[in-house]
Amino acid sequence: MLDRRNFLLVCSQAGVAATVLPEVLWAMAEKKSPITREMIDEAALVADVSIADEYKDMMLESLSEFSEGFDAIYDLHIPNQVAPALSFDPVLPGMKLESERRPMKISAAPNVAGRAPANLEDAAFSSVRELAEMVRTKRVSSAALTGMYLERLKRYDPLLKFVITLTEDRARAQATEADREIAAGKYRGPLHGIPWGAKDLLAVKGYRTTWGAGGFESQAIDEDATVVQRLDAAGAVLVAKLTLGALAQGDKWFGGMTRNPWNPQQGSSGSSAGAASAASAGCVGFAVGSETLGSIASPSTRCGATGLRPSFGLVPRTGAMALSWTMDKLGPICRAVEDCALVLGAIYGPDGRDRTVRNAAFNWDAGLDWRKLRVGYLKAAFELPPPPEPPKEEQGLTPEEKKKREDEKANRELARARQIYDKQFNDAALAKLGSMGVNLIPLELPKLPYDAMRTILLAEAAAAFDELTRSGRDKLLTQQGKNDWPNTFRSARFIPAVEYIQANRARTLAMEAMAKLFEQVDVIVAPTFSTQIVVTNLTGHPAVILPNGVRGDDAPKPQVRDGELQPGGPGTPVSLTFLGQLYGEAKLLAVAKAYQDATGFHLKHPQLALGS
Repeated sequence: MLDRRNFLLVCSQAGVAATVLPEVLWAMAEKKSPITREMIDEAALVADVSIADEYKDMMLESLSEFSEGFDAIYDLHIPNQVAPALSFDPVLPGMKLESERRPMKISAAPNVAGRAPANLEDAAFSSVRELAEMVRTKRVSSAALTGMYLERLKRYDPLLKFVITLTEDRARAQATEADREIAAGKYRGPLHGIPWGAKDLLAVKGYRTTWGAGGFESQAIDEDATVVQRLDAAGAVLVAKLTLGALAQGDKWFGGMTRNPWNPQQGSSGSSAGAASAASAGCVGFAVGSETLGSIASPSTRCGATGLRPSFGLVPRTGAMALSWTMDKLGPICRAVEDCALVLGAIYGPDGRDRTVRNAAFNWDAGLDWRKLRVGYLKAAFELPPPPEPPKEEQGLTPEEKKKREDEKANRELARARQIYDKQFNDAALAKLGSMGVNLIPLELPKLPYDAMRTILLAEAAAAFDELTRSGRDKLLTQQGKNDWPNTFRSARFIPAVEYIQANRARTLAMEAMAKLFEQVDVIVAPTFSTQIVVTNLTGHPAVILPNGVRGDDAPKPQVRDGELQPGGPGTPVSLTFLGQLYGEAKLLAVAKAYQDATGFHLKHPQLALGS
């Protein structure tokens, strides 16, 4: 019997190591038919290698039983939460991390004196800091606050489709206990009694954990994710498990599309779709989402929320669905920057199970003198890119082809108009930072093939859902287009193992280059949707995404594509991103809070109307 190691050795001896060929042959052998010369020829064609005839017979002699090695692994039915033996660490040699934990220094208590609001829903859009003071001073009970948010979730879910499962019984019991403890003088801190929502890739005992995906609607995981346990310990009240695009992609899940509260005709973006939509709509005090490549940044932007993507290895992912073991990160989505700090303070740090988590301290100090910090900005990213080159004119096009060309031209012109319109918000942000006394240092991202490194995510995601693909259950997923997971998982099986390793070696170069960039500054300001979003997700650097204004009535109207209204348009939010040093969240959040306090864009909220 030939095991995988010997099989790869045979391939190496034949001169075909470092190609996709071995994986293709394994896949072909899944059909349980004998390996033939024709199979080798077909696999070599896919792998773009040439194999001399004299090697083929030699290979056939050794490969007739090679599928048994794969079968032995398949028969283990490895659960999604089992990570590879190899772990990613963004910390480079010589990098020193602060490990001493100190008490958090939160901002001064807001003025919430007096009786509870006559209409408790007037507090629906309050920050966590404000809600915390109401609860601490007993102006509002946790039970009343929880009831109010549960009612809003029920009322607006038919419009926004952001709830997968209400955890009402659990929530009401937690709220009652919070009120009892607070009345007895046992106040746990600023999250005590505050209702929150969890992206439904976090396991909660006694409730289904669907991952937003068809075929997983009834999945139950008999444990609480570490972040759920820690928020329970902080006294927070879990009111709902919120939507995510299927298997953490986009905003479409098995129950429909989650909507943008600012314009419910649009999707919320994703994959932390429900977390951003519910926080923006004033239906939870805060939410916890996740990001692998934009899944906090994009819905926070679309929905006008404030999101924190922490450093890789700061928050344990135990009990969370794995998509990419070396890129997944959990983080809060809130209405204000300090809210993100309060939540991070409760959920970060090693749990003894997620081996990637570092013993790094997060010491929030709302009074930190941010004026002493060095702040840079990505100069080229704030400049208007040159217009794309139009395709060359071709003769003899059919009427359908001409129509397609005309539509593509119109789409390019609309996209360009949106770029020009939205640039004013980025320009205003730089001007505002300058008026605040920030000496912005111009910087440029290191030149490396970052997009080519995305194969890391794709290969890991295909491995995480390998059995889904091989079983054919991927057909149960709602979305089946070219860019959706089913097709991506199938295609990613053809990524050579060597090329995955090479991409990770290139990633090391990116980490080293970004470390040099951050030697010059503590914080970097950047447009949210620029190259940095790929770079920093690869290197593990933290980011804060915050509202940066709302488009006016003169904004270009959004396109309709495939029957769906695309993002943008009058009355929708824009965002700005602040990037920080690895495990430098305290400084990062201090600068972001200063900007947010100076602009007040986070105080705007959507005007929800049923039937929108």
